[in-house]
Amino acid sequence: MDLSVVVPIYNEEESIPELVSEVRDALQDTGLKYELICVDDGSSDKSLKVLTDLSKDDPTLKICELRRNFGQTAAMQAGFDAAVGRVVVSLDADLQNDPHDIPAMLAKLDEGFDMVAGWRAGRKDTFLNRRLPSIIAN
Repeated sequence: MDLSVVVPIYNEEESIPELVSEVRDALQDTGLKYELICVDDGSSDKSLKVLTDLSKDDPTLKICELRRNFGQTAAMQAGFDAAVGRVVVSLDADLQNDPHDIPAMLAKLDEGFDMVAGWRAGRKDTFLNRRLPSIIAN
C-alpha cells in the first residue's frame, strides 16, 4: 500500500459523499495504491451509515468506529494505527483541506523531504464555528 488517507469523522453525514468522491478524484490517476480510512468518532448523526453504504461500492474506503466521541486527536490516532500505507496523509472531513493537494505533497516527498505539511489559505468556515475553537484548542 502506497498511501493511507486518514480522516476523523464527527457528525459529517452531509460532507462524507463529497469527501470520498474528491479523494477518489484526486488520487485515481496517480497510479498509487491507497486506502481512505474514515474514523467515526462516535457520531450521533448518520455518518456511520453513510460511510457503510459508500464502502459497499468502494474497496479503498475503510471504516474505524469509535464507540463514543473521544475527540479529534484520539480519532486521528485510531486512523494512524489502522493505516498500512508507506505514507500517511490526514484530512479534515469538511473539505477545508483540498484532497487535490495530496499529489503535490507526495511530489515533495519524492524530492527527498522527510515530511510535508501545509495549511489552507482562505478557509471557508466562519470564525465562530470553526476558527475560534481551533485557536483555543491549539
